[in-house]
Amino acid sequence: MDHFVTDRLTAGRLNESHLADLVALHQDPDVSRYLGGVRSAETTKAYLDVNMAHWDQHGFGLWALRGKDGRFAGRAGIRHLLVDDIDEIEIAYALTRDLWGQGFASEIASAITEIGLSQLALPCLVGIANVGNGASRRVLEKSNYLFERSMVSRGEEVAIYRVRR
Repeated sequence: MDHFVTDRLTAGRLNESHLADLVALHQDPDVSRYLGGVRSAETTKAYLDVNMAHWDQHGFGLWALRGKDGRFAGRAGIRHLLVDDIDEIEIAYALTRDLWGQGFASEIASAITEIGLSQLALPCLVGIANVGNGASRRVLEKSNYLFERSMVSRGEEVAIYRVRR
């Protein structure tokens, strides 16, 4: 599942050619506000390496997103994540600021949820959103994720959502 297409986005397996776009995304303070803060180019390179290795190990991971015009639109995907020392599989998404409020996050969240539950036959997925990030929480709810609990992660209070097959 290296590539897929939604109504308005094209997704391709994350690779080294996406580094400059990811650096720009991660250095936008508004985009990074709920993602642990602005990241340096070096930190983003390490992030890219970890996520490319995830693909090699698990056969799924993050995709780089492009709009129909070919411009970089963000990143999204499915990846393993430890939550309270339990191996969970999380959906993740981050879009460029110019695409906010237009339904792109809901579009990609629905698509990757379908991929995870149907095509990959995963039993469940979690979505994690900062409790103050109402937009991301609404995206999860629109994608049929149910609120499970709150917890503190990396010093931030987050909401854990789950969807089951």
